[in-house]
Amino acid sequence: MHVDGIAMVRLLGPEDRYLSTIEKQYPHVSVHVRSNEITLEGLPAEIAAVRRLIEELQSMIVHGHDLGEAQVASSARMLRADASTSPSELLGAPILTARGKSVRAESVGQKKYVDAIDAHTIVFGIGPAGTGKTYLAMAKAVRALQNKEVERIILTRPAVEAGERLGFLPGTLTDKIDPYLRPLYDALGEMLDPELIPKLLAAGTIEVAPLAYMRGRTLNSSFVVLDEAQNTTPEQMKMFLTRLGFGSKMVVTGDVTQIDLPAGSSGLKLVTRVLDSVDDINFSYLTSADVVRHTLVGRIVDAYTEYDAQRQALRHESAEARDFAARGPQRSGGPRDRLPKRSQS
Repeated sequence: MHVDGIAMVRLLGPEDRYLSTIEKQYPHVSVHVRSNEITLEGLPAEIAAVRRLIEELQSMIVHGHDLGEAQVASSARMLRADASTSPSELLGAPILTARGKSVRAESVGQKKYVDAIDAHTIVFGIGPAGTGKTYLAMAKAVRALQNKEVERIILTRPAVEAGERLGFLPGTLTDKIDPYLRPLYDALGEMLDPELIPKLLAAGTIEVAPLAYMRGRTLNSSFVVLDEAQNTTPEQMKMFLTRLGFGSKMVVTGDVTQIDLPAGSSGLKLVTRVLDSVDDINFSYLTSADVVRHTLVGRIVDAYTEYDAQRQALRHESAEARDFAARGPQRSGGPRDRLPKRSQS
């Protein structure tokens, strides 16, 4: 295969990391690079797959995609799942371009999630860490604000106590709550000019606040993002969703495998059953295939998912064993059962 010199540099990546990623995805194919030529050796079927992947990566480079190891791996997964798909076309135009970086969907699951946000008033993004649930939602929020589709952005999270009670933490109430909201500030800093953020916060155009501050409000003309929703109680989830006002959109994100509340009390788990059939509400489920962090993160997610499934199966078997023991052996109706009752004198 012949690749243009500049495109070759971007295709190989720093220290040829992208090339190594391609070889990891297709271990039975050897990839050799000399000057502007790429030579593939291996089984014909896998050579065809690698060739197709390289062509798609070249197309992504031409269309301005920011390649990374995660993008190379996700493109390979997309092609393995459906050879007729085109990652470069499917991922489409960037949602937002800020500070020289483009934010876009990087997998099929993320693309469906982003499209759902466009098509529905309330969207739930449910999936493991690293799938871009919050990041993509915030990119859509910033884009909606820039396009004047909404008048303000509201970002909120539940301030769940994780080992330490808020009352015992040093500082004012703002100081105590700030660590819970810091990830939202960090994401904003990647999407907006850092000098602009304080002005938008001061004007109320962007609001970052704990979930408890939402009570009693009606949120009109707003793009509202609720992060870490697995740590809301059913009452908090109902309170939040009923804040929806005219001209607003809500995105709720969470990971049901990382609940810090007592078992069975997550509002996110309950809402998937209560609102599953309500019109204009969408539930987008992301998986390890949508992880866009280090490729190891996807394998970690899969390992924990398998472990949790095994533990759930063991709990089920133990519960059945306890029920059987509690019932005791069934009587067979032998001679002792047929003895006449002793008459009372």
